[in-house]
Amino acid sequence: MFQEYDVIVVGAGHAGCEAAAAAANMGSSVLLITMNMQTIAQMSCNPAMGGIAKGQIVREVDAMGGYSGIVSDASMIQFRMLNRSKGPAMWSPRSQNDRMLFAQTWRDMLEATPNVDFYQDMVKELIVKGGKAKGVVTGMGHNIYAKAVVLTNGTFLNGVIHIGEKRLGGGRVAERAAEGITEQLVSLGFESDRLKTGTPPRVDGRSLDYSKMEEQKGDEEITGFSYLKTPKPKQQRSCWITYTSPDVHETLKTGFDRSPMYAGRIEGTGPRYCPSIEDKISRFSERDRHQLFVEPEGWNTVEVYVNGFSTSLPEEVQHDALRRVAGFEKVRFFRPGYAIEYDYFPPTQLNYSLETKGLQNLFFAGQINGTTGYEEAACQGLMAGINAHLKVKGETALVLKRSEAYIGVLIDDLISKGTEEPYRMFTSRAEFRTLLRQDNADLRLTELSYRLGLASEERMQNLLTKRREVEEVKHYMATTSIEIQDINPFLESISSAVISEKQKLEKIILRPNVALKAVMDAVSGVGEALENYPKESLEQAEIQTKYQVYIDKEKELVQRMSQMENLAIPEQFDYRRIVSLGIEAREKLSKIRPQTLGQASRISGINPSDVQILMVYMGR
Repeated sequence: MFQEYDVIVVGAGHAGCEAAAAAANMGSSVLLITMNMQTIAQMSCNPAMGGIAKGQIVREVDAMGGYSGIVSDASMIQFRMLNRSKGPAMWSPRSQNDRMLFAQTWRDMLEATPNVDFYQDMVKELIVKGGKAKGVVTGMGHNIYAKAVVLTNGTFLNGVIHIGEKRLGGGRVAERAAEGITEQLVSLGFESDRLKTGTPPRVDGRSLDYSKMEEQKGDEEITGFSYLKTPKPKQQRSCWITYTSPDVHETLKTGFDRSPMYAGRIEGTGPRYCPSIEDKISRFSERDRHQLFVEPEGWNTVEVYVNGFSTSLPEEVQHDALRRVAGFEKVRFFRPGYAIEYDYFPPTQLNYSLETKGLQNLFFAGQINGTTGYEEAACQGLMAGINAHLKVKGETALVLKRSEAYIGVLIDDLISKGTEEPYRMFTSRAEFRTLLRQDNADLRLTELSYRLGLASEERMQNLLTKRREVEEVKHYMATTSIEIQDINPFLESISSAVISEKQKLEKIILRPNVALKAVMDAVSGVGEALENYPKESLEQAEIQTKYQVYIDKEKELVQRMSQMENLAIPEQFDYRRIVSLGIEAREKLSKIRPQTLGQASRISGINPSDVQILMVYMGR
């Protein structure tokens, strides 16, 4: 009934979809197995993509030839570039999306991708022979063979849903949990643990009074995520902001004794940076209000997502408390909020390719690795799909460095440090964030992906054109002098010091309060010379000019650090014989088995003296 596939991907969430697309577009035959064909690429939590650091990840996935950026652009109902008031390293794109259109667009794109087959069933165990994953066994008893398997099970592994004192088995509301895989992997020597996440109530937007809320409109100019020329919406829908109050908090507290978290019925650790409303009240008791974002779920639905009100309190307590929020006095629920507890596998059990150390040809991606967020899942899926294909073809794995991508930071963090709580990406996690901006993801990654056979010819041509245009604009700024009489009126208008002799445009642009677009508008000669260049190329040239000193400093630091990154540790290196290492260092190095000294230096509990000792034993 089934052919032998190159790659089987288990689970069709954000990680699974990207994994299937990547492996297939590189030439592997792929079977995507999901428990429900109607929930492919479901936005299980908030209907949004991107945000702080997450937006950079979506752009990196897109630059590599992934689908998330294209799908986000096609389904967005609002777009905002966050942190515009800060430097470009902090700019982060974010879209509000139509939940149903997002999922449908993903399915359409996957169905249009050659080499991707689909099958609806549960996977209950792996076929394992000789220390290698050879395929899967489904709930209906089918043995399906493959050369590599990618597990992207999300929150479904032994998932349990909590609403107050109610406890239901399930991986998502109204969907059953997946059983069998955790138990099998543990029997094979894998370590598993439990995490939890939560989601807020969905409500009827017709029952809300928006006049009592603050309107939050999208940007007038939509940048979007994809480096391809994707269509953008001509109109946008607003989001809204409202706040809790002491009255809301007191009402919520009446249900704390029935909260699964406080009653000890939930053992898993929840996300520190996306706490439930009951967590917020407990941890930040000095605050008398918390912000709530009221987010529409799509173009043609009245369903609304109450961002910031994640909860697993009893349904009647949720309803009573939410009715005390300004604008929610007559709220009607579509469904209550709930918490979900699920199995994950600490990611220190993975190689940097996302292949498991304990079982060859088996890859993990997404929440099974302890992460939270669509974007974190998508980029892991992309990398797992790429590396599953490369493993099948007998080629070297692709490992992105911390200096190359946020994706590299995320995977390095997971494998060298592990995580005991749902991992979420922040710009602060990236020490080279000036290099890893959202505007230059294509310049960093597309050529690499193109050489792998993933990024398309169109993407590569777009990149070459952009590079040429950026260099032309930079050359123009470096060689064009601006006359006093042309620029001084503009400088006076923005309270910037006037010039006493003509200056190169490049020097004027270096002023922090001077924007290239404003100079183009003020000085006709400059405007005429540069008017035919795309906004993206002009912006890139300006950023490179303004921040070149900082960019060069980071590149110099990367160069210095790369000396350790390039010092490979032999695969079978015996750390236990180095008695001068502490017991903790020997245990962690033996367990994680870093590939380089740089990776070893980032393992929690490994100090600089340990690294020096390793260098001595390696003959350095």
